[in-house]
Amino acid sequence: EGAALATGGTRRGIVVSTLAEARFFAAGGFDDILYAFPVPRWRLAECSALAQRLQAFQVLLDSPQGLELLLQNPLPGGKRWLVWLKLDCGNGRAGIRPTDPAALELARAIAEGSPELVTLVGVYAHCGNTYGCRDVPAVQAIARDTTAAVLEFVTA
Repeated sequence: EGAALATGGTRRGIVVSTLAEARFFAAGGFDDILYAFPVPRWRLAECSALAQRLQAFQVLLDSPQGLELLLQNPLPGGKRWLVWLKLDCGNGRAGIRPTDPAALELARAIAEGSPELVTLVGVYAHCGNTYGCRDVPAVQAIARDTTAAVLEFVTA
């Protein structure tokens, strides 16, 4: 109910951190879900099932190996993997640093490689490094730094 309110009743455009959450929301009529964790090989079958079932099931990538995994496992019926490039802007949990030259190479590989199989939707950064902040100015500083890093990367 809260997610329906948060999406203005559209039941679209939500982000989940587990596939259990994705299945829960899909069962509740949500059809535009981003799984905000780089797709692990052992979860590919579950991701594929959700991608086939939903209008837009989106996943994160943060490595050439992840891209290759999706390319080697295309979705049936003309569907494409919808991918966000996960940038690590200081959290250190997942993603590729936006200043790493390999990040631009990976973005180009996703965007230009096989768009009929894997489509680059955008870039994604999570400010999990704010969890240890003790005040609003510290959170705002991390948000500014993350925004600047993402914008610089996208511009490049």
